[in-house]
This record gives sequence, C-alpha cells and structure tokens, in this order.
Amino acid sequence: MVRILAIESSCDETAAAVVEDGRRVLSNVISSQIETHALYGGVVPEIASRRHTECINTVTEQALAEAGLKLPEVDAVAVTYGPGLVGALLVGVSFAKGLAFAAGKPLIGVHHIEGHICANFIDRPQLEPPFPCLVVSGGHTTLARVKAYGEYEILGRSRDDSAGEAFDKVARAIGLGYPGGPKIDKLSDSGNPEAIVFPRAKVDGSVYDFSFSGLKSAVLNYLNGCRMAGTEVNAADVAASFQKAVVDVLVGHSMLALEQGGEKRFALAGGVAANRHLRAAFELACAERGVEFFCPPPILCTDNAAMIGAAAYFEYEKGNFSGLDLNAVPGLRLGERG
Repeated sequence: MVRILAIESSCDETAAAVVEDGRRVLSNVISSQIETHALYGGVVPEIASRRHTECINTVTEQALAEAGLKLPEVDAVAVTYGPGLVGALLVGVSFAKGLAFAAGKPLIGVHHIEGHICANFIDRPQLEPPFPCLVVSGGHTTLARVKAYGEYEILGRSRDDSAGEAFDKVARAIGLGYPGGPKIDKLSDSGNPEAIVFPRAKVDGSVYDFSFSGLKSAVLNYLNGCRMAGTEVNAADVAASFQKAVVDVLVGHSMLALEQGGEKRFALAGGVAANRHLRAAFELACAERGVEFFCPPPILCTDNAAMIGAAAYFEYEKGNFSGLDLNAVPGLRLGERG
C-alpha cells in the first residue's frame, strides 16, 4: 500500500490530496480562485501566486487530516512542476520540497498533463494501457497514445489557441465573461448548433494537430459583421454553433487516431472534458464503434491534486524520484523530464 501526498498549483487552483496506490483517493482538497480572477476577465499570474502562498499550507493540512494521516505516514510527496504559470508552479514546488526534506520522504515531480490523463485511472482498476487519450484544458489540447504507465506517444497538439482558450475568448466576445467554458456550455442548451456554419480547421501535414485561432477569428468576424449591419446577435446560437465546431474537430481527430490504432478504449481528460456536450459527443462516437469510453467525473477534470497523486504512484513504482534541485518548468512538454 503506497500513499502519496500530492500538491497542485500550476494555475489558479491550490490543491492537495492523498492518493493510495494510484487509484483510491483518500482526500482531495481544492481552493479555487475563480471568483477573484473573474473580476479581471482571466487569470492574473501575480495574484494567483500570492493566493497560492496564502493557502497552500492550510490546504495541505486539510488533505492530510481528511485522509486521517500525519506527514510521516505518507510514502512520498508529489508536486506538479510543469507546465503552467512559473510563479504559481514555484509556490507548489518549493513547498513540496520543504515537506519532503523535513519528513525524509521521496519527492516526485509530475507533469501536469500526465496528471490529467491519470485522473482516468482513479477508481477504475479495469483501465490499463494502451489507449489513446485527448487532454483538453484551458492551456492545452493534446492527443496522445498512452503506451504504458508513464509512457506516451504524442499524436497531435494545438498549433495555436487551445480549445479552452478559444472558449474563453469567444465567451468574452459575446459578453459571458470568465470562465468561458462552463458559460458557453450552459448557454448552448438554448441555441441552435446548426444556425451558423463556422470553419473546422485542418493542419497541413498533420491529421492529428489542432488549430482553433481561425475558428475564434471567424466568430469575432461574424459578431463584427452583425454589429456593422445593425443585425441582432443571437448569443445562444453563436455559442452553440461555435461549440459544435470545436466538438466536431476534437471528436473527429480522436476517432481517426482510435481507428488507426485499433484500440477498444478511449479516454478524455482536462478541464474542458467537463463540458456536457463534448462528453456526450464522445460517448456517442465511441458507442457507435464499440469502444469503451472513459472520462473522469467533473471534479477530477478541472485542476486537482488527486490526479497528480495518481500519476506519481506509477513513477514511485519505477523508482523515478526527483532531487531537491527540482525546479518549475513552465513550458514542459509531455514525455519530457525537466
């Protein structure tokens, strides 16, 4: 039995969790800053770092208390060290190094995107590699093949805006505010996804890569055209049509990778994976192909520390530990070791 205390502070959630054997969550505490950053229309890095500093100790103490453990009783300390906002990452990395040193426990640096992928292993002993996984979040859109625990083949990435960035920017343009993803998801319920035809971009030379900047620009151009012509904008139709364009591309690329790889399992992860329309589209596409679909519950889609603890377990089993010289690597790519 391996119990790992995990810490996540890559963006605007300060989180700590205790995870047992990579699949059982003993505690999962999240302190969100959404209300603070909503005032500014997006995450302000300096404010995020300050808030992490203010609450990381309390969040960690609560995670240990809810797990019924003291620090000396955990087997390792894990922490997100990239990618993310450098100041935010440094708060978590510095704190985790201090804990590991004080308790004499191994330190495990975890890749944030790997954490999102491994959220699918929690409470699902039947899920084992290999399988393709799409990670869709505010800063990343990555399609990867999980070859083995901790081993990944990158199939495609966004060449410009991530899907989450596109959601936030379009939401701001139609007056919904931040965070954009959940608000577009909700507004789309009352809109017609076929009302406006927005482009589905393809990237020359790579069938799996994504590009959402053109779609974002098409929405902005449509809105500007309506305003110049004095035409009333139906925000629900815009939201629904934009969302369908994003979903069509994400599902299309993913199903192509699934069919070419021949796997019978597919996983979705990341903050945007909490989008109800996206999840429903993947459920349908996988069912039509006789493929088992996996996606974490919404609380494990957004940034959390339980997913970091899950990913750390597989590194613990391999003996892949980090030194106390571990540093934040804001631009870390999946599969790289900083």
